[in-house]
Amino acid sequence: MKLAPYIACVCEGSAEAAIIDVLVDNNLLIFTREDMLEENVIRCRSAKTFEERFLRKGFKDQISVIRILDSRREEFRLSKAYEKKVDVINVITAPEIEMLIIHSEGAYERFKRSGKKTSEFCKSDLRMHNVKSYDFVKDYFSNPLTLVNAIKEYRRTANIPKGEYSLSDLLK
Repeated sequence: MKLAPYIACVCEGSAEAAIIDVLVDNNLLIFTREDMLEENVIRCRSAKTFEERFLRKGFKDQISVIRILDSRREEFRLSKAYEKKVDVINVITAPEIEMLIIHSEGAYERFKRSGKKTSEFCKSDLRMHNVKSYDFVKDYFSNPLTLVNAIKEYRRTANIPKGEYSLSDLLK
């Protein structure tokens, strides 16, 4: 993955933001916090809002927008004025970011047999009720190696389509 000099890391939810914060703060990603626009994860789903908030600042160089999201169908169409300057990279966490906790708990096989959705499985079987909250996820993955191992295990077990990026592609 080739990244531009400026990077906007756009996360769909707070759990995704917590995961990126843990990884970037422990120097485990292919980019640093200093490479990131405003040195922070950006919570913004709309391309139009993103353009208004960040692209009108007149960047000389290319910008890579790394979107961390669980949907393969969510559109992020930039206007013609920006489409040549911005490279949009979708990093898919399907079915849900909670899969990292399920893997970390060694509960993947149990999850598959359960037939439950990820958040329901985390709540009922793992007794974790805040799996989508920033603070819970940041605390749960306070040991960054636990997170890296979960990301690698997710990569091993997930059916990732050819040409699609996952969190493992962002690891150093």
